[in-house]
Amino acid sequence: MTLEELVGSNSTDIKMETVSQALEELLVVAQRKDCLTVGVYESAKLMNVDPDSVVLCVLATDEEDEGDIALQIHFTLLQAFCCDNDINIVRVSGMRRLAQLLEEDTGDSSGNEPRDLHCILVTNPPVQPLQCPALQNISSFCEESRCRNQWVPSLDLQDR
Repeated sequence: MTLEELVGSNSTDIKMETVSQALEELLVVAQRKDCLTVGVYESAKLMNVDPDSVVLCVLATDEEDEGDIALQIHFTLLQAFCCDNDINIVRVSGMRRLAQLLEEDTGDSSGNEPRDLHCILVTNPPVQPLQCPALQNISSFCEESRCRNQWVPSLDLQDR
C-alpha cells in the first residue's frame, strides 16, 4: 500500500464518519420538527402524493435483510422513483442505531409492532423549511457521490 492510499483511505473514513454523524443529526432534528415519514408503504404513499417535499430518502438494512426479496424490490422501486424526481438517497446499515436515534422500542410491552425503519423520508415543507447544516452536508455528500457515479451511497451507523 502506498502512502497516498493510506492517507486517502484514512481521510475517507473520517469523511464517512462525519457524514454519518450529520445524517444522525438530521434525522433527530427532522423528527422533532415532524418532517419524517417512516415505513416503506408510508414513504411510497407520500412520494406519490407530494414528491417535491421530499429532500432525502434513507433506505436501511442489516445483513439479515439482504435476503428479503420483497424488501429489495421495494428498494429498487423507491430508488428509481427518487432518481426520477431528483431526491437524494442514502443507504444505511445499522437498524439498531436508527431505532436508538428515533427512540423506537424494539419490542413494545403493550404488544404494538415497532415502526418499519427500512425507509425513512425527510421532508422539507415550504412553510417552515428545515434550517439544518446537517441537511446541507448530506446533500453535498449525495451530490459528490453522484459525480463519482455512485447513485446510492452507503453509510454505516455505529451503535453508541
